[in-house]
Amino acid sequence: MLSKTRLKYIQTLGQKKFRDSEGLFIAEGPKIVEELLREENVKVKEVLALEEWIETHGSLAKKFNITSISSLELERISSLSSPNQVLAVLEQFPVKPVLATKGRFTLALDDIQDPGNMGTIIRLADWYGIDQLVCSTRSADIYNPKVVQSTMGSIARVNCYYTDLETWLGEQEMNIYAAVLNGRSIQDMPPLKEGIMIIGNESRGISESILKLVNEKLTIPKIGKAESLNAAVATGIILSHLLK
Repeated sequence: MLSKTRLKYIQTLGQKKFRDSEGLFIAEGPKIVEELLREENVKVKEVLALEEWIETHGSLAKKFNITSISSLELERISSLSSPNQVLAVLEQFPVKPVLATKGRFTLALDDIQDPGNMGTIIRLADWYGIDQLVCSTRSADIYNPKVVQSTMGSIARVNCYYTDLETWLGEQEMNIYAAVLNGRSIQDMPPLKEGIMIIGNESRGISESILKLVNEKLTIPKIGKAESLNAAVATGIILSHLLK
């Protein structure tokens, strides 16, 4: 049984200021927790799980500090609308500098603020073999529980670096591309081995000051009447065309 103090402590990790002060974050659900527990670079603080999860994950239960809790306790500490068997408290990853952009494809996020979009973009980057994201300081926190959930474990494999995006882009000696509504069709682009692709804010798009640094603006051709695409959906379509 969890004490009131531990319950409250875990609940506070749902808030950014407490996550950052403790250097921790939370992951929930059997699939994402199991995937993270198997990653070598993930440091586990504790795992709280229903007895049924512990019984079916005996090998993991021997390796980590796992506490058996009730369904009611899991519900109280969970950020999910439907708590699912297990919750892990993990150490945040060390902040790594951005790797050299030469010879690799890098995603740059200009104020992506929706947690679901942020997490899905991290997952897409992992799928397409992109190992780093450069995020503006106003982009969603990667340790937001909704972001972590949307990454489905990819958070452990993609380096996410927050910085003044405009300044960073201005220092790059690399082709910079921007996803916009009116530009060159991605269907006319050859496959890219290196470059920086900017994805803009869900409602405002890419800021004008950053657009001035762009070498080429790219567009997903529209056939129907939809006004725009979800930022994560657009990212997936663009990557599927550019990284063949």
